[in-house]
Amino acid sequence: MFKLNLKKGDTVVVLSGKDKGKQGKIIQALPKKAQVVVEDVNKVKRHTKPSLKAPQGGIIQKEMPLNVCKVQLICPACNKPTRVAHKLVDGKNLRACKHCGEVIQ
Repeated sequence: MFKLNLKKGDTVVVLSGKDKGKQGKIIQALPKKAQVVVEDVNKVKRHTKPSLKAPQGGIIQKEMPLNVCKVQLICPACNKPTRVAHKLVDGKNLRACKHCGEVIQ
């Protein structure tokens, strides 16, 4: 299993691919696959049959997972893309920004 430095609700920027430069919040984190689903990024069109969820059926747009190496966390304090450092605060290992050193919640 892969240890993710990203959590659901974090704001990230896409580093590569067709959506390069786009920002969005993480909707879902998949640590076993080392992937994250980002809001309004990597959207695909899905042709679906009528079902209870979608009684009409038709073409549905949805977000697909991205590999973790293609996204980078944006620090809420300095608004820069950053790698994640770890700090020990009161015996807890917390995430921190590499640029400004601020603890990321």
